[in-house]
Amino acid sequence: MILKTIIVGPLQTNCYVIGCAETLQGAIIDPGWDASTILAQAKDAGLTIQYVLNTHAHWDHIGANADVLAVTDAQLAIHPNELPLLHQNGGASMFGVSAPRSPEPDVLLEAGQALQIGQIHLQVLFTPGHTAGHVSFYAPQAGVVFDGDVLFRHGIGRSDLPGGSHSMLMHSIREVLLTLPPETVVYCGHGPSTTVREEKRANPWL
Repeated sequence: MILKTIIVGPLQTNCYVIGCAETLQGAIIDPGWDASTILAQAKDAGLTIQYVLNTHAHWDHIGANADVLAVTDAQLAIHPNELPLLHQNGGASMFGVSAPRSPEPDVLLEAGQALQIGQIHLQVLFTPGHTAGHVSFYAPQAGVVFDGDVLFRHGIGRSDLPGGSHSMLMHSIREVLLTLPPETVVYCGHGPSTTVREEKRANPWL
């Protein structure tokens, strides 16, 4: 699997460009800012972008949706519980930020849904708690999960913003993410990657 990590925007959000090495079909996960940089990385990899995938609708994860979609003709996919936040521009005004408005989604995601990107099989995991409709994207064959702002290396996501719930967040971590194989690499919405094994071993919140 082709995988590029691009750190974007004022909150240093991780955007991921993924692609199938055989077919060069690809997806962009959480294009939060800096569309030109993200698109350049996709072009350098020779990828045709099928999907823009949002783990959730906070402004720092959706800020470049419009610009990326305008160039790629990709389909935007997000969970329906995120639509109120998407329509509020990701809560940007709460942070005093002016962020571009996202287009409406083409695909409404649900738990267990499968997305095919070339030879890459992505499974949608429902992982609310940071927001009401947060999802993670699990690629079992590659042994990786893109979990947005739910679980970080030795940390957990915020649950004090509108739509957040600490109990739901902990349930998503314990009952969904930590049930994945221990060697699964967790690509987080901010900061370095980690593994399921490492977080079970050393995350002080768990």
